[in-house]
Amino acid sequence: MIYETAQDWRSAVNKRVVLFAMSGLGKTHVSNLLRDAGSWFHYSIDYRIGTRYMGEYIADNAKREAMKVPFLRDLLMTDSIYIGSNITFNNLSPVSTYLGKPGDPARGGMAMAEYARRQAQFRRAEMAALLDTGYFIDRAQDLYGYPNFICDTGGSICEWVDADDPQDEILSNLSSRALMVWIRGTESHTEELIRRFDKAPKPMAYQPEFLERVWSQYLNENKLSEGDVDPDAFIRWTYAQALAHRQPRYEAMARNWGVTVEASDMATIRDEADFSAVIASALETRAKGA
Repeated sequence: MIYETAQDWRSAVNKRVVLFAMSGLGKTHVSNLLRDAGSWFHYSIDYRIGTRYMGEYIADNAKREAMKVPFLRDLLMTDSIYIGSNITFNNLSPVSTYLGKPGDPARGGMAMAEYARRQAQFRRAEMAALLDTGYFIDRAQDLYGYPNFICDTGGSICEWVDADDPQDEILSNLSSRALMVWIRGTESHTEELIRRFDKAPKPMAYQPEFLERVWSQYLNENKLSEGDVDPDAFIRWTYAQALAHRQPRYEAMARNWGVTVEASDMATIRDEADFSAVIASALETRAKGA
């Protein structure tokens, strides 16, 4: 780790952190708070994915729908209108909408083959965006003069890495440039995340092997064919399993590559000083072997 002790962290002229956790545990909130403090550059992996690596996929998908409307088709064919996504750090809906959900098209679903194809596109995009982190660390300091850097990762980072492999490309790159910080939630946090997701289910990205397993299980248990699946029902059913699937992967990332911060402690952060103190405490805890 680039900061072995709390003192290393406190005395560092340049503080660099990569936050990872399930969505909804405060990564973006804390990143926005530090960015607003003025000395931190906020690098959002999901924003990078949507603007750099999947922007054309997203725009083309919207154009494909517009081409079905004669009025809009004529305007598009004559370059009279422009269609694009308006992605921001706090509005990543275009990415989620493009990923979509598998199941009955009449209920907003798509064929599993198409869903898997988009999942593969997202996987490549997220891996590339994660490997861009070092470039943005240098860019933030050299171009804009930011001394500090925070990377806000997507919840699916754990799907594409092998935390037990000391040569893992993504984790090696990230940990050589920044401190890896896991925001760990409790069972009550998990229950709240499930409750929120059940109320408003959103598309997610899954490890291919996990997706294949849960899709087959869902079809078999419910005696359904692909076209009969209620897309929202499937991703609701899958979400709790995804949380359980990801938990040990996050734990391994923190154990082998970084530190752990409790979500309850992260929720107390109100300014840069609070954040620095929480990270220092996490480093002290790791040094004690707790």
